[in-house]
Formats: sequence, structure tokens, C-alpha cells
Amino acid sequence: MSYDALVISAHPDDAESQMGGTLAKLSDQGLRILLVDLTDGEPTEFAEAGVRAQQADEAARILGVERLTLGLQDRFLADAMGTRLQLAHLIREHHPRWVYGTGEAYVHPDHAAMVGLTRAAVFLARLGQWEHVPGGELLADQEPWIVERLFFPHCKMEPPWSEFAFAVDVSEVYERKRQALAAYQSIFRVKDDRLLALYEAEDHYYGRMLGVAYAEIYRSAAPLLVDTPAVFRPAPHG
Repeated sequence: MSYDALVISAHPDDAESQMGGTLAKLSDQGLRILLVDLTDGEPTEFAEAGVRAQQADEAARILGVERLTLGLQDRFLADAMGTRLQLAHLIREHHPRWVYGTGEAYVHPDHAAMVGLTRAAVFLARLGQWEHVPGGELLADQEPWIVERLFFPHCKMEPPWSEFAFAVDVSEVYERKRQALAAYQSIFRVKDDRLLALYEAEDHYYGRMLGVAYAEIYRSAAPLLVDTPAVFRPAPHG
């Protein structure tokens, strides 16, 4: 089954916190999005085992996307060859135009591992001749797939970015992002939660910088190319 985009994350709630508004806008445009969680995020602070998975499904429903979990162990993620091949296999199976993955993370070790994993998976998915590579059996029966774009949303646990490639105005769908994050009552205290307040403050900060209420920011693995500069919206300072 083909998807327009794969969003590769360490835990359920990572995609929602980093780019939940963007996901809502893309799904509203009829694009098919698959969230790939490497772990189930267990154990959680406020619920027993299995609850976070149910909440992740509800968050995906709110945003209009699909998700799957690879079943790796939370807190133990590493940039390992086996995981790179698993992700490359998914990319070749689902033919996404775009891949999104956590960028330049170092606070949470699981998030830090995602940077190399995602970059490597996108590259490995485009290579052929895996039948001649010892250990490459997982990709040997698939055709290569070249992703059009690799983007990195800002991880809310990291310091703010002073430079980014582009931002998405998510003001009109921001209430859905709030609802998706509020589904995770196994990890957030929805009323007056410090992390949720921090996440929203960042989106509001970048929105105000760009003259809107809320925005989510991204970096790009390669320079951005447009057909015409007319696609850019006006900004407060030109």
C-alpha cells in the first residue's frame, strides 16, 4: 500500500508534538500519511502497559493518519544496521514521496538515534543489488525507491532553532493538534501539563515570528527548489 509520506519517530506522541498540525493539514488535503513508531513508548508514568498504544491510535484518528509500531524497546534505541534495513524495507514497500524524521536531537538518546536511522534508511532504500550483499536479504526482493524529500521537524525537547528551512502555518488546525496530544493521558497531565505548555509555546513563538498564530518549523536534507518565488507567503519583515 502506498502512502504520500512516512513519519518515522521513536515513540508514540513524537510525531504529534513535532508536526501534529502539519499532519492534520496534509490529511485534510487527502494525502495518505503513515506514522512509524519504532517503540510503543512503554513503560509510561501514568498508566499500565498497553494504554499508550490505544491512545496512539486515538491520536492518529484525530489527525486523520495511520500508524504502525515496529516493537523495538523504548529507551534502548540505537542506530543499528538491522533497524536501518527495517526502515528501508518500509520505504520500499510503501513508496512515500516524502519522509519526515526527528532532526538534530541529543537530549533523549532514543531521539538522537533517529537522526542516523532515518537518513540511512532513505539512502539504503534507493540502492539496488541487495541480493549480492551479505545480510541484505530483507531488501533483495524489492525494487529500489527514491524519496523526493527528507524533512526534519523540530523536536520539542531540544533547544530552539535559530535557522530553519521553512515553516507551516498550522493556526487553523491547532485545536486538533491539542486534541491529539491530549489523548496521551498516560504520559501527559492534560490540565496544566508543563510539557504540553512548552510545546504550544514553541509553536506560538514561531507563529508570531512569521505573523500567524501557530507554526511548525522544519529543516531539509537538501536545498529547497520551487518553480517560482510566488509560492512564498508574505512575512512581517519582508
